[in-house]
Amino acid sequence: MIQTVVKRDGRIVGFNDEKIVAAIRKAMLQTPEGEDAQLIHQIADRIAMRGRSQMTVEEIQDLVELELMKSSRKDVAKIYIQYRNQRSIARKAKTREMFLEIINIKSNDVTRENANMNADTPAGMMMKFASETTKPFVDDYLLSDEVREAVQHNYMHIHDKDYYPTKSLTCVQHPLDHVLGGGFQAGHGESRPAKRIETASVMACISMETAQNEMHGGQAIPAFDFYLAPYVRLTFIEEMKNLEALMAQDYSHLYQVPLDDYLNKPLDGLEGEARVIQHAVNKTVGRVHQAMEAFIHNMNTIHSRGGNQVVFSSINYGTDTSAEGRCVIREILNSTYEGVGSGVTAIFPIQIWKKKRGVSYLPTDRNYDLYSLACKVTARRFFPNFINLDATYNYSEEWRADDPQRYLHEVATMGCRTRVFENRFGPKTSIGRGNISFTTINIVKIAIECMNIKNEEERVAAFMAKLDNLLALAARQLHERFEFQRTAFAKQFPLVMHSLWLGAEKLHPNDTIESVINQGTLGIGFIGLAECLVALTGKHHGESEHAQELGLKIVTYMRDRVNDFSQQYQHNYSVLATPAEGLSGRFTRGDRKTFGSLPGITDREYYTNSNHVPVYYKCSARHKAEVEAPYHELTRGGHIFYVEIDGDATHNPEAVMNIVDMMDALNIGYGSVNHTRIRCMDCGYETAESIEKCPHCGSDNLDRLQRITGYLVGTTERWNRAKLAELNDRVVHNTDYLPFAE
Repeated sequence: MIQTVVKRDGRIVGFNDEKIVAAIRKAMLQTPEGEDAQLIHQIADRIAMRGRSQMTVEEIQDLVELELMKSSRKDVAKIYIQYRNQRSIARKAKTREMFLEIINIKSNDVTRENANMNADTPAGMMMKFASETTKPFVDDYLLSDEVREAVQHNYMHIHDKDYYPTKSLTCVQHPLDHVLGGGFQAGHGESRPAKRIETASVMACISMETAQNEMHGGQAIPAFDFYLAPYVRLTFIEEMKNLEALMAQDYSHLYQVPLDDYLNKPLDGLEGEARVIQHAVNKTVGRVHQAMEAFIHNMNTIHSRGGNQVVFSSINYGTDTSAEGRCVIREILNSTYEGVGSGVTAIFPIQIWKKKRGVSYLPTDRNYDLYSLACKVTARRFFPNFINLDATYNYSEEWRADDPQRYLHEVATMGCRTRVFENRFGPKTSIGRGNISFTTINIVKIAIECMNIKNEEERVAAFMAKLDNLLALAARQLHERFEFQRTAFAKQFPLVMHSLWLGAEKLHPNDTIESVINQGTLGIGFIGLAECLVALTGKHHGESEHAQELGLKIVTYMRDRVNDFSQQYQHNYSVLATPAEGLSGRFTRGDRKTFGSLPGITDREYYTNSNHVPVYYKCSARHKAEVEAPYHELTRGGHIFYVEIDGDATHNPEAVMNIVDMMDALNIGYGSVNHTRIRCMDCGYETAESIEKCPHCGSDNLDRLQRITGYLVGTTERWNRAKLAELNDRVVHNTDYLPFAE
């Protein structure tokens, strides 16, 4: 007697003879003679009684064919066999069509899922083949039934699902001092510790490239200035030694001479040791500048993940006040301002300026001149973005201005917005930590499901109940993925679990990563707060104080629940203001198919990212900031604030400063400025002016350089349909009400 059935996806379920009955009946109804209920049940009973205790779906269907062929209804057998063949062809056809779209480099939402990946190259095509065939495996074998249904019905999205079987983690903030000071192994080679700025620069690149191949998310350096500063002094000493050889003099007593800054100055009028020191400084500055140029060039050309994608890289800097640290900051900014190649804006690394009172923000601060330079660079090149270390939730009680390792207590971020700082299982720091994995919930769909409840109080109550269930499911899914990830061996991540992840130095190659993985975070994300509020109140939070109150209530509830989950599952859960790229359109398409086109909700190609005011809503920069600011404290898994300013910002760095002032006044954690930048795709010429043809080469192959979810993309040709629609809808924000008073 058949008791259990092995399904095609490997799951084992209880035997149900009604499925045999339904299949035979369906075939019979397509014949002239129609249904024979007695024969149907005879065949179903015979198969159930004579089969083995456990059989596969295919084996049971073979028995159905055999019994029908033995019966008087061979016409039904023919229909049944044809149906089986059609189903088999249909299953294969879906994969075939998807593969053909990749092969024929079709521009669609599969091949343009990630704008930072070129899916048209051979390596990119292989990545997409692997990605699209791995996702069904995850659905069939690694997800629970409830989670699988939530994903299939558009309630939930599991990010980087194609990497799920690899047990990889999302991202990490590199403790670069471990790599530079101790060297590391990458592939079949081995790197010695760095001794000069050029080597340190290259090793920083290799560290991020290597880790990118071990993870499915981005790579960041949390204190770029502090980490590279020692190699500026070593380079200075090397230049002094060169002078010793040239001059036949001993200058060893000058190796550690105090320097207030590294500035390139003329040697005219200088004599003796003063001339020697300045000459060495000038040479050092030149080498640091070249090293920073090389770093930026490498981060835009070194490919990872099979050769189809540059490293998704970020660097944080701005708070090192030493002469050497200031030299690193100044030259990375100067190199960024100049551009790469023929003066093209560098896409990577995403650069993040650490704004801190007493260090870099006020005119009396030591690094204020560099902060001013950072604003000038942003006005031309989009980067750096700005992280506000003075935000109340970015504060650490252990930070001291006179601590040479104060960067350990400074929050750092991934350029896309991911934030890691609080920690239940170790030090409060960003360094050596990152996101383990994250999942986004579709709050718009559950809001739409409650729209027909006339009483708003009851409508919101029903929504909150659905939200609670969905949050609980997301937390459980992340825990289940964590339980799978923790079984990986350290040797599977030879750099990340040797030199980078907090506590990894204790691991041996054949140890599992279980003892250290919990230093990271599990993120529950959301998008479409604006559309969710329209469904619940009729307006979004940018246009209604009432909607804003409800929006804050919703995200506060999410924050409170993730704190509960952290206690329940003993993980670092956090709420993430999801940087949705492909997802912003995928959720919308699914909901429009189910509910139709709903004004202000599903009538566009995309849902608004996370808690942002919709990009199409015309308002001042100040109003946008006041609406979005309170959500930053609630979304400690990551957040970002954008301002779109009009025209050429190149000669208006004060506008950038005013926006940072606004961030400071409103307790905003992380933000950036978007502005106009047109790029000639043939010669690289860039301008803020509206042009039809390139004045440099005459080409009309022009593109708009713009940010997509925190990072820049070299061409909008790689943007998916939803994000292109969002880009076209963006409006500039009036900055007339800036600046804020000190």
